[in-house]
Amino acid sequence: MSAGVASIRVLDPPRLASPGMRRLFYGVLGLVILLALWSLGGLLLELNPATRSFAGFGPIPTFKAFPTLIANGSILRAMESSGYRLGMGLILAIAIGMPLGIAMGRSAAFRALSNTPFQLLRMVSPLSWEPIAVIVFPQWNQAIIFLIAIAAVWPVAFSTAAGLAKVDPAWFKVSRNLGARRWHMLSQIILPAIAFDVLTGIRLALGVAWIVLVPAEFLGVTSGLGYSIEDARETLSYSHLTAMVLVIGIIGFILDSCCMFLIGRFSWHRQS
Repeated sequence: MSAGVASIRVLDPPRLASPGMRRLFYGVLGLVILLALWSLGGLLLELNPATRSFAGFGPIPTFKAFPTLIANGSILRAMESSGYRLGMGLILAIAIGMPLGIAMGRSAAFRALSNTPFQLLRMVSPLSWEPIAVIVFPQWNQAIIFLIAIAAVWPVAFSTAAGLAKVDPAWFKVSRNLGARRWHMLSQIILPAIAFDVLTGIRLALGVAWIVLVPAEFLGVTSGLGYSIEDARETLSYSHLTAMVLVIGIIGFILDSCCMFLIGRFSWHRQS
């Protein structure tokens, strides 16, 4: 048995021995498989006379569309508009969600009072607020930012509350006995202790906000990633449509990876 295991280890390439190299290898392999399936789907569309007009969804037309979209600035303009809306919505969600989470984690009375209404609001689809947002806010930008904020605030709030609930109450007693004020307790105990949970909540909020952003931009605005997809659909530019979908996936992956890096870098849960 040991000889068999040894032979398998000998066959294992040295460069794949580290966990990082294995993750990279399997990540690239997964992308290759995805590209192969995409190519197969595009080929089937092209070979079928009934779907030949949709051949632009294939990978080759999609990749050919990128130079045009980059040259005319479509991708950059869409990223700027969507990035502004996403950033403002997340800032509002964090600014509202963290204090709410701290209040829920520190006050049992507030947690009992707010749990039912907050859970009810959390389960409302963010896009359900769209008709109300259009009426309340004079500009579509403000309405979209509101939709992003109302979608992203709950992961931040509940993750913050869950992180604070795990903090040992003795820490607060010791800090009060040592003369710590509320600001010191917030900056020296609460925030470092809940950093992992807050960053995890922000990561979840980012994923929800990213999903809400694109359909929210389908109506009323003339810029952004969602508008670019809708415009490509209306003009039957299927290669441009899939190119923008690919851009959305790449940007979302980068943002999520940045959150993962911050979670590992600034939380107490990072591995040594």
